[in-house]
Amino acid sequence: MAKFEMDTEFVRKLAEILEENDLGEIELADGDRRIRIARPTVTYAAAAMPAPSASAPVAVAPAAAAAAGAGDLAKHPGAVKSPMVGTAYLAPEPGKPNFVAVGDKITAGQTLLIIEAMKTFNPIKAPKAGTVIQIVIDNAQPVEFGEALMIVE
Repeated sequence: MAKFEMDTEFVRKLAEILEENDLGEIELADGDRRIRIARPTVTYAAAAMPAPSASAPVAVAPAAAAAAGAGDLAKHPGAVKSPMVGTAYLAPEPGKPNFVAVGDKITAGQTLLIIEAMKTFNPIKAPKAGTVIQIVIDNAQPVEFGEALMIVE
């Protein structure tokens, strides 16, 4: 078996691309040689989520109301829809503040939430600038492709 030589500068550049583009991982293959660079991820199921304080404002719609109008909300012109099946998280990691709250002014490209799919955390970015008028999902909620996550106007 031939010795595999590692180009550390190339690995460093891949890691920079990963960070700059807010990606979960990059994998390249050249013949039978493979390299995979991945960012460390937080497993929400393994981390204890602190209970919200009584004075904290509730920023998400109640689950029952969201379930009742979820189909209609996906048709809303300001709906930010899920591009994949996975588990949606409103904060970057347990115990941290949510990426956005109802009433926040946001810019195009701003991270709104993350969806974990196949152990990779994928940032969901704002398609346009505006104001978050509704957060349709709850934290750590399973989501389907095309499901409304938030409404931005």
